[in-house]
Amino acid sequence: MARSPIDITLPDLSGRRAVVTGASDGMGLGIATRLAGAGAEVILPVRNPSKGEAALATIRQQVPDAKVSLRTLDLSSLDSVAALGKTLLAEDQPINLLINNAGVMTPPARQTTADGYELQFGTNYLGHFALVAHLLPLLRAGHARVTSQLSISANQGAINWDDLNWERSYDGMKAYSQSKIAFGLFGLELNRRSEAGNWGITSNLSHPGIAPTSLLAARPELGRSQDTLGVRLIRMLSARGILVGTVRTAQLPALYAATSPDAKAGGFYGPSGLGHLGGRPAEQKLYSRLRSTDEARRIWDVSEELTSISFPS
Repeated sequence: MARSPIDITLPDLSGRRAVVTGASDGMGLGIATRLAGAGAEVILPVRNPSKGEAALATIRQQVPDAKVSLRTLDLSSLDSVAALGKTLLAEDQPINLLINNAGVMTPPARQTTADGYELQFGTNYLGHFALVAHLLPLLRAGHARVTSQLSISANQGAINWDDLNWERSYDGMKAYSQSKIAFGLFGLELNRRSEAGNWGITSNLSHPGIAPTSLLAARPELGRSQDTLGVRLIRMLSARGILVGTVRTAQLPALYAATSPDAKAGGFYGPSGLGHLGGRPAEQKLYSRLRSTDEARRIWDVSEELTSISFPS
């Protein structure tokens, strides 16, 4: 029996400029394609140019009149993030939507970014923190909505305040959870500071549930030579319509959070099915790890120190 389609209708995004990180494949590519199909001009900042060109071809095949283009970005390098900021600032076009979707997950052995930070913390969180800071003038000009993609992993673990870089005892899954908790705290604090400082942007959060994306697939550059048992199980369940979502349905919470007129500033959106693993997007109860405004201010201050980038006071 075929699975009933789960989808949402996007508003007309003509004349809107959108930036989507992690859009060269998988869920991010699907998000970028849907935005282009709704009329947005979509910028794909990518690390791998050949994957980026393939992504453009895929989008144009599905949306022949798509307004899409590539820029260069490696979120694991603060210099690369700054360079993208400089490029887009020089273009001097307001940004209306920013979907912070890119991420890496659970390298078997501890790895570091170009700046020496634990890879998941540095890429998933600090890179996006710096990106928002560099793009803030364009986000303000575009009265942007910023949507940050979390994970159900943000509902477990904690921030390892005594060893943010996991130098003393690396645990890939705990480090991944930390990166997503920090990201969520930042997204909520961004909205609070925008309201307090009249920055004119709104910030909210999304999570995709569980779906057979590329996060747990073979990634030789992460030291993972073959697909994990977890992703093989998720693929099997997804194909049979059991509990989890699909790559297509996993895109929907971020799309809803980023584009729906009903999505709230400071809101949190994910699948509405059993365990919030799959199903239609809906507002979610905020994870307990994301509720402390003190921890949100603390991670913000630490991040400004680590990246040497300051937001307006």
